[in-house]
Amino acid sequence: MVQGPQKNGSVGGGGQIVAGVLAPHPPHLVYAENPPQNEPRAECGWEVLRWGYERLRKSLARKDFDVLVVHSPHWRTMTGTHFLGVDYFKGLSVDPVFPNLFRFHYDLKVDVDLSRAIHDEAQVMGLDTQMMTNPDFRVDYGTIISCHLTHPEWNKPIVAISSQGLARYFSNDVMQAVMVKLGQATRKAIEQSGKKAVLLASNSLSHRHFVVEPELPEDMSYEHIQNHSQYLWDMKILDLMKRGKGREILDLLPDFTEQAVAETDGGSLTWLLSALGEPTHPAEVHAYGSVIGTGNAVVEWAGPGQEVLS
Repeated sequence: MVQGPQKNGSVGGGGQIVAGVLAPHPPHLVYAENPPQNEPRAECGWEVLRWGYERLRKSLARKDFDVLVVHSPHWRTMTGTHFLGVDYFKGLSVDPVFPNLFRFHYDLKVDVDLSRAIHDEAQVMGLDTQMMTNPDFRVDYGTIISCHLTHPEWNKPIVAISSQGLARYFSNDVMQAVMVKLGQATRKAIEQSGKKAVLLASNSLSHRHFVVEPELPEDMSYEHIQNHSQYLWDMKILDLMKRGKGREILDLLPDFTEQAVAETDGGSLTWLLSALGEPTHPAEVHAYGSVIGTGNAVVEWAGPGQEVLS
């Protein structure tokens, strides 16, 4: 069991981040689990990562939380950070790359009050933000997959936050600086809200992936990391997570993002580490595995004053 430091506990309105999770979103994991919401059917596949999500769910089941707050690289906004601002969404999400694996009928509620509170706090800190109030908006598949694999009951509302193309348009360092501020705003808004939140960074680590899919997608004889160098980068980052080196991870992320072509270019992991206060307590790595050559890890940090129960 790993306990977070008490000194960073909740203030203001008594709200609290109870856990922060690196929650990757390969559609293959939902496909392999055959939930009733997903149309395609699978035989098996990617068990190590799916069992890691099972361990995460057991840990979170021991915690009291009100809302999932997720930052996704697949809701990419051109200008500023956007937040879902409609109470309820229902529709069909289809992965544009893997429509054969992911055609998911979602039905979700949004905590608009908390969403707006984070939006407002980020504006106070000088960030460009906007509430997304189109009731016909299609929620991105990164948000849906991470939320489903973390909490498939779908009985708690979510807050969904967009990513920006700052790493591509400017640099990884510019992206990092903005996402650090967004994480700080997220933490402050949650603490003032009186709510207990689980934060999800919806991204893989290394992201060099295969371009040809096997005839049977769940045939695990085809599954391995794309190359050894990206594996070494993933292991470096995971080692720092396990040793509670939040500040060191943030320092290394710009290089990691570039060298491993990592999905951290969307800023989700930077946002999470910042919201957790650059954690100095060890993370619980529930699983690491490859999906179409990419490196994916299910990792849980205790929130301030909380415990990871494995």
